[in-house]
Amino acid sequence: MLADMARERVTAGITRAFVGVRPITAVLDPYNPVGSTAHVKFNTSRTNRWETDPRRCHINWIVLDSDWEAEFCRVAESHPKVRAYVKNHNLGLEVPYRYGSETRKYLPDFIVLVDDGHGPDDLLHLVVEIKGYRREDAKEKKAAMDIYWVPGVNNLKTTAAGPSLSLPRCTRSRPTSRPRLKASSTG
Repeated sequence: MLADMARERVTAGITRAFVGVRPITAVLDPYNPVGSTAHVKFNTSRTNRWETDPRRCHINWIVLDSDWEAEFCRVAESHPKVRAYVKNHNLGLEVPYRYGSETRKYLPDFIVLVDDGHGPDDLLHLVVEIKGYRREDAKEKKAAMDIYWVPGVNNLKTTAAGPSLSLPRCTRSRPTSRPRLKASSTG
């Protein structure tokens, strides 16, 4: 396991060294290149949930994993720069990462559209993770986001549009540059 972690750090270091020379681009799922909230439909019996403001989220309920997530929903709905947000629950946004020799999937908690001053047609897509306790794999998740996923999606040079909150769904990344997505504090 230690050798696998060392290998991953060397790979990440090489990737960082070639930023701008051989940038990472995401390879999208050819059958579903853009994930969307347009077809989200599920039932839940969970009572810990947040009824959303339809002006900020067109999914009527957010299933909460913690009180921290409820507070995040309250802040997102009241923040003047937030145009839309959604919980990544049954959306299919998964970020592959390695922890030791094991391949895992990281599911970020929220996706937020933020008006960062570039106009309504160029909103910032912010990926948010809500964490209390940080396990050992938190660093690997953050590294996967910072080194591979965010640059890979940014280098696609595409913009999500329409009434649904949409993001490219990545299955893996490859080398190939304009940043459009900013890394969040993932854990």
